[in-house]
Amino acid sequence: MYRPGVRGVLGRACLLLLPPCALVLAAVPGSASHPQPCQILRRIGHTVRPRAAPAAAAWPGEASGGRPEGPRGRRAGGGGGGQARPPPSPRDALLLAVANLNGVPGLLPYNLSLEVVMAIEAGLGDLPLFPFSSASASWSNDPVSFLQSLCHTVVVQGVSAILAFPQSRGEMLELDFISAALRIPVVSIVLGEFPRRSLNPLHLQMSLENSLSSDADVTFSILAMNNWYNFSLMLCQEEWNITDFLFLTQQSSKFHLGSIINITANLTSTSDLLNYLQFYLESIKDTTSTMVMFGCDMEKTRRIFEITTQFGVMPPELHWIIGDSQNVEELRTEGLPLGLIAHGKTTQSVFEHYVQDAMELVARAVAAATMIQPELALIPSTMNCMDMDERNITSGQYLSKFLANTTFDGLSGHIKVKGSSIVSSENNFFIWNLQHDPVGNLMWTRLGSWQEGKIIMDYGIWPEQAQRHKSHLQHPTRLHLRVVTLIEHPFVFTRDVDDEGLCPAGQLCLDPLTNDSGVLDNLINTARSQVIDFTSPFFSTSLGILVRTKDTAAPIGAFMWPLHWTMWLGIFVALHITAIFLTLYEWKSPFGMTPKGRNRNKVFSFSSALNVCYAILFGRTAAIKPPKCWTGRFLMNLWAIFCLFCLSTYTANLAAVMVGEKIYEELSGIHDPKLHHPSQGFRFGTVRESSAEDYVRQSFPEMHEHDPEKLDAFIMDKALLDYEVSIDADCKLLTVGKPFAIEGYGIGLPPNSPLTSNISDLISQYKSHGFMDVLHDKWYKVVPCGKRSFAVTETLQMGIKHFSGLFVMLCVGFGLSILTTIGEHIVYRLVLPRIKKKSKMKYWLHTSQRLHRALNSSFIEEKRQPKKKRVEKR
Repeated sequence: MYRPGVRGVLGRACLLLLPPCALVLAAVPGSASHPQPCQILRRIGHTVRPRAAPAAAAWPGEASGGRPEGPRGRRAGGGGGGQARPPPSPRDALLLAVANLNGVPGLLPYNLSLEVVMAIEAGLGDLPLFPFSSASASWSNDPVSFLQSLCHTVVVQGVSAILAFPQSRGEMLELDFISAALRIPVVSIVLGEFPRRSLNPLHLQMSLENSLSSDADVTFSILAMNNWYNFSLMLCQEEWNITDFLFLTQQSSKFHLGSIINITANLTSTSDLLNYLQFYLESIKDTTSTMVMFGCDMEKTRRIFEITTQFGVMPPELHWIIGDSQNVEELRTEGLPLGLIAHGKTTQSVFEHYVQDAMELVARAVAAATMIQPELALIPSTMNCMDMDERNITSGQYLSKFLANTTFDGLSGHIKVKGSSIVSSENNFFIWNLQHDPVGNLMWTRLGSWQEGKIIMDYGIWPEQAQRHKSHLQHPTRLHLRVVTLIEHPFVFTRDVDDEGLCPAGQLCLDPLTNDSGVLDNLINTARSQVIDFTSPFFSTSLGILVRTKDTAAPIGAFMWPLHWTMWLGIFVALHITAIFLTLYEWKSPFGMTPKGRNRNKVFSFSSALNVCYAILFGRTAAIKPPKCWTGRFLMNLWAIFCLFCLSTYTANLAAVMVGEKIYEELSGIHDPKLHHPSQGFRFGTVRESSAEDYVRQSFPEMHEHDPEKLDAFIMDKALLDYEVSIDADCKLLTVGKPFAIEGYGIGLPPNSPLTSNISDLISQYKSHGFMDVLHDKWYKVVPCGKRSFAVTETLQMGIKHFSGLFVMLCVGFGLSILTTIGEHIVYRLVLPRIKKKSKMKYWLHTSQRLHRALNSSFIEEKRQPKKKRVEKR
């Protein structure tokens, strides 16, 4: 009779007591989904406390220093030469998990935090002890006392869930009983999944084993995705578990299992292995398309392929798949065939990852339950384990509902609960394929990933089986897609030779009648679509017209071209009007240079005003007679500003006009009269047997009959014309007119080709990811003439509308000058007489000489006397 002891169970149990609280935080923010339960938080103390009882006996792998693996372990020879570090104990793993989860923002609401509480057999600081941890306490001796003691611990510590580490089926049964009796959730972390008859939703188990079923699912999905239904198996270990894989293939009538090649007994001798492989590979070459390898590490795999390649026994069309999960650090390329497929994880899940995921599962469930009924989620409702109230739901039963519906991406994989009692950690595998890198070396390339039961491709298409090594004396051969193309820049470029040195690039190496694909600047049109299938367009374009610009010499009157004739006329009229106003203001001013104003021989006349205006306009430095009145000087400065802007604009455009203009044939598009009346002498053409010629032939038959030897315009795909314009070193080519016949470039394929949809999906991904825009910018936007445009001569001339603001300013100046004249008369007739009557305020020489002379007549006489003396001396 099986009589396990309590110490054997709880000695290996990490009681993840998620009691509600031990650490009080002062500030707790509010919650949008539920009012903050202040009274409850005050009772429990703002902390979720996990409680743990580490294993008394060593956890498997702990004593030996290895990591806990599944029953199958790691394959021999797969690891490196270094010694693996020992895994942490359950206690250390739990403490590390608590520290990590407390650092995750928003994991628990109301500023709750996790605090681990250990249940152990020896005191560790301030961690409490289980009262039943003595050797005398026995499950079989007194079950009632045992449950009472355990219930007391659960109630006092505020336990919400238990995290355990059972190692046998008996311990699983005991934990099953504890969860049912105490109505508290138990999460058991086990090495391998234990089969259970009971469906107790309070007891969950989480397997550390990297499940064989995951490898089987990934391998099966690879076969199904590529329609590789005829397959054989190769085993490198005698008792390797392939039951799950065989079960999946037997469920589908499409799959047919060929031979099972077990090479375990032949690995020691090279000759035996060669004979064995030669016999079986020869027998399956006509019936099997795929070989799946199980139980073979990288060293054995490399040895198999080296022998088969060296002696030429490998069928060239055979697909090879490694069915076991691989570590990316162990993948090698030496001796392996091109096209080999493998899957695995970039990082292996370790023991502490599973412990943290189990604790996070409980923490997330507590968080979700707290947002709905915080009093039931945070405060254990069980007070007497011997007298349960069947009518009300307990805290553990309430929490178990949230545990069953919690999913998240953890460190060990995608965590979710299956069948209400199995915590599944679904691994996300990457799928690799051995391919050539750009320089021809072998490298592992990631094709996609396996997530949540399906394969997600990175590039939308699975690569076809590639190069096979036939013999060390021969060049490696490849399986090619036969492609015909046309050399058109920037879509197709050529280089010297291909990587095999057998076919000069740019020359016809294959029979065009056997081509699988056509990759070129292939416009999709109705006529072509009737013969071949096209992928979705990868580049939108149209037809365009290309012309060549001509340089012309500047005419004699080119110096007049920077300004329009209306501007020249406006300047001439404005100059004479300004001269008239200067003359009028000077003669009407009391301070003007006139006999009446200044009482001297010099007079400011209309000719003097013209001389001033022309001198300012052309920047002449000769002596002029400037006006003396205030209004005249103000108006003269306005005229100088006007001339400054006119001259600066003229100077800026003069150089461009004097060099000569670029002229070209202006065409509005395909409907321009010049194209539809070739008899007028305009010459145009296109490439024979091109999409442009087909369009012109069908739409404009009279234009198609025109076939000159020399061209004034060239009609072709606008994408090609734009590229030629951009690389034109002389910048003399130009596209004109509106685009027409808008279509797209696509890849032509044979009718009903299976590649059409795959390539179309890949093109769509390129577009959505912006890859096509990057290519367009690379070839069209980095050259000097790509965006330049020529304008006709009129656009270089500045019309009068461009200088309307200057004319408005000049008119405003005329109005202000009238106000200035009125001001002069007010000062002369009203202000000055009043100042003369006063004895003070008559000295203004430092401010204005003219005002000082007007107020002081003696100053004028003193000035005149020296002049008379100089005349008498002469």
